[in-house]
This record gives sequence, structure tokens and C-alpha cells, in this order.
Amino acid sequence: MRLSLLMLAVLAPAMPAFAAEAPELQRAVGAPQAVGAVHTLRQIPEACARLEGAFTGQAAEPYRFSAVRTSEQCQPRARFVDYSKAQPSADKGWKLNDVIRVPNAGCPAQQAVVRVWRLPVNNAQALDGQGQSRIYLEEAKKQAAAGKIPQVTMFAAQLQMEGKACN
Repeated sequence: MRLSLLMLAVLAPAMPAFAAEAPELQRAVGAPQAVGAVHTLRQIPEACARLEGAFTGQAAEPYRFSAVRTSEQCQPRARFVDYSKAQPSADKGWKLNDVIRVPNAGCPAQQAVVRVWRLPVNNAQALDGQGQSRIYLEEAKKQAAAGKIPQVTMFAAQLQMEGKACN
């Protein structure tokens, strides 16, 4: 028991910061995917987006993923932003929302890990006497001209490969 606590104390500083944080959503490891098979990792309805990925079979870029708009008619209530520009972290108010693990069907030792981060925003709308939230066009135009556009929830995703590549 003492030895395991000592090992944990020694190894804890070497672990990445995101490993200590539990994601908001818990999910099992995904089904193994074949090389070249495009698959949906996750839907983010409030951002009108879905994350798609595929194993490429190339050593330089073994897995590729992207955010794809779900529908032209969808009106997003959140934004999906570039991970490298946003640099999400708990210190900046971001929450680790989801960790998606996808094994490579042709190489079980290798898996893609996508971490989805969420920056929540509290946009509680004031209700009128009828209990409705109303937006008036002229007021909204004035706010936009003044640079007072309300913030929306943001999402960002990061890809990492784990395990060894197969030949």
C-alpha cells in the first residue's frame, strides 16, 4: 500500500494536466474503425456541427478529423473554434467535456483520442411580462454596432494518437 502511494506521488507530476480532470460526459471506448472509413465521433447540436474522423493509414498523419456543419438551416447557439487558437484550459474557464477513444481496426495497439472542451457562457435572457424572451431588431443592431454582442458557448477539440503504429 505504501509503495503504491509512493509510486503515485512520484508519477503524478509527470502526468499531463488534462489526465487529472474527469470529462463532463462519460463514454466507453468506441467501436474499432477500418482505415479509410469516415465515421462520426460526436454530434454537437447547439453548434450545428458533428465531428468526423478517419484513419488514413499514413505514418505522418495516422488519423484525420474535422468539424462538419450538420445543416444549412440549423441556427447555431454555440461556436466550434480552432483548438490551437483557443488554447482551452481549466484556468481559462474551459471544461473538459468529452474524451472520445477510437481504436484502429487494423492495428489494435493504436487509437485516436479526441478531447472536446467547452467554454460555457451564462446568457440568461430577461423575460417580459408574458414570460417570453424577446429580441428587438433595432436594439440588437445598436448593441452590435457598439460591440456588445452577447457571448455564446464555445467548443474546441484536440486530437492525440495513443499506442504504437503497426506496419
